Amino acid sequence: MAAPRIAKVFGAVNIGSFRISAMIAGLSETGEMMVLGSGHRAAQGIKRGYVTDMAAATYAVRDAIERAEKMANTSIQSVWIGCSGAGLASQVAQVEVDIGGRRIEADDVDHLLVAARDVIQPDGRMVLHAQPAHYTLDGADGVADPKGLHAERLGVDIHVMLADGAPIRNITEAVQNAHLDVEAVVGSPIAAGHACLSSEERELGVALVEFGGEVTNVSVYAAGMLLGLVTIPLGSGDVTDAIASAFGIRRFQAERLKCVHGSAIASPSDHREMIPVNAPGEEASGPAARHADDKNRVPRAELVSVITTQLGTWMEEVSKALKGLGFTGQRGQLVVLTGGGAELAGLADYAQAALGKPVRIGRPQQVKGLAEAHATPGFSTLAGLVIYAAADPIDIRSVGPRFQPVIRYKGLGLVNRLYQAVREYF
Repeated sequence: MAAPRIAKVFGAVNIGSFRISAMIAGLSETGEMMVLGSGHRAAQGIKRGYVTDMAAATYAVRDAIERAEKMANTSIQSVWIGCSGAGLASQVAQVEVDIGGRRIEADDVDHLLVAARDVIQPDGRMVLHAQPAHYTLDGADGVADPKGLHAERLGVDIHVMLADGAPIRNITEAVQNAHLDVEAVVGSPIAAGHACLSSEERELGVALVEFGGEVTNVSVYAAGMLLGLVTIPLGSGDVTDAIASAFGIRRFQAERLKCVHGSAIASPSDHREMIPVNAPGEEASGPAARHADDKNRVPRAELVSVITTQLGTWMEEVSKALKGLGFTGQRGQLVVLTGGGAELAGLADYAQAALGKPVRIGRPQQVKGLAEAHATPGFSTLAGLVIYAAADPIDIRSVGPRFQPVIRYKGLGLVNRLYQAVREYF
C-alpha cells in the first residue's frame, strides 16, 4: 500500500538552553502528521532561554536545520519557533456583545473577535498570540463554533501569550540570520501542551510542568485552554552543576553521571554500588573525583543524595507555582512532567510523593515517524510546534470583517473626491 501523499510541509525550531532542535513534518491528505526529518545539536549562545551570542545562536540554528533537511531530503524556507524563556506570561481576556436573539452569522463572530482586540492589555510587552479559546452563548460556555446558533449575547474567551519584546526579537533575528522566515514564535507551554496532553485532559484540568535545561515552565490548563503560567529560573542544568560541584568534576562528566546512573529515588543497594566517573576507555584521563576510590569511582548513594537535594529546591518552587495558579483541591488533580529534565529516572514517583497528586511523564503524541531518540519528553515542544502549526490557529489580530465599507459621494462631495484623486495620481 502506497504511503499517503504529503499535502503540506511544516518546519519547526525549538530554541532551548541545553539543545537547539529542528523538525520537518508533513501533513498527509488523510490528515495524519508525519515526521520527515529531525535533528538537534548542543545549544550555543543561549542562556536560560535568552540569546547571549547572536553569531553562535545563528550557527546552532542553521546546523540543526541542515541536519533535519538532510534526513528529510528536502529544504524549508520558513519555520515556527518555540521559546521557553523571554519572560513568558499568560492571560485570559473576555469580551461579550449583544446579538438580540437572532441567528449568529460569520460576520458576527468576526466583529466579536475584532472587538476583543481592545480588551488585550499587554502592558508594554509583546503579544505572541491572541487566540479565541471558546465562545459563550448567554453565559453558557464550552461552545466551539457559535455560527448558526441563536443567542441574546455572544461572548468569547481570548487566550493571550505575552513575552518581553527584546528577547523575542533576538530569537527571531537569530533564525532569520540562518536564512529562514519566521511564521510565528510560540510559547513552549502551548506547543508542549499540544504534544503531550489529550483534549480531555485540557478540558478537565491538568498542570503541565516543563523541566527544561535552565528554565521550568509551570502552566495550568482547564476548560480547554491555558489559564495561567509561571516561569521558574531553575532547570535540570542546575542538577548537573550541583553534581559537578559536589564531586569536583567537569560538567560533561556530571551530565553523564546524572543521565546514566542518576535517579530521583534512592534504593537500599546504592550504598554498596560504586559508579565510574569517567566514561569507558577514559579511565586514566582527568583528575580523581572528590570522595572517589582508587579507581575513580564514587558511591551511587552520594550521587542520588546530591540529585534529590537539588530536586527538593526545585520541587518547592513548582509546588509554590501550582498553589499560586490555583491548582489545588478538586480542580488540581493530574500533573504532567515533560522537558529534557523529565527523563531522569524515578522523577515521576518523586514528584508524586512531593506534590501528593498523580504524576505522569509526557511524551510526544499524534506524530508518526518520529525517531526513537526524539520520542522523548525532551522533544515534546518540538513535536508540538508542528502539531500547532498544522492546526492553523486563529489569531484575532489577523481577523477582519468580511465586508468592505462603501462610501457614496454626491454633489460637491463627488467633485471634491475627483479633485483629490487627480492630485494624488497626477
